[in-house]
Amino acid sequence: MSRSTVFPMALGKSSPMKRFILLVGLLLSLNACASGPKPPASPQLPYDSWYVCLAAPRFMEVWVETVDVLDQRGLAFFRVSAGVAGYTRKPEGWHKGGGKMKPVSNVDLPQRIFLRWQSLVEPQAYKIRIPIPL
Repeated sequence: MSRSTVFPMALGKSSPMKRFILLVGLLLSLNACASGPKPPASPQLPYDSWYVCLAAPRFMEVWVETVDVLDQRGLAFFRVSAGVAGYTRKPEGWHKGGGKMKPVSNVDLPQRIFLRWQSLVEPQAYKIRIPIPL
């Protein structure tokens, strides 16, 4: 058998009808890819971003493994922030602001915040789910 009888399409010897069917099939498959699901629209917020602040009392070193956010639209955003927290000047009392701050852009206000951290003072890991009321 010669190669021309085995692979007629590879050598360019195909009928116009086969080419037309192949072209229509290709166009339909490309159209199906282009009309797939659309990403959700960005939230219409009166600000550019909101901030996540990681802070700990002095002498209480922590390593924040992850801060995950579930926003008001029900979309989850993983590892919004992580790393070493900022430390306050006094070991007692509550933190008054500042610390390691990271802007969170193009995310709606949080519905829940999930936080997991490790204490470097005591060998223990903690996790918490913080519901944010509206």
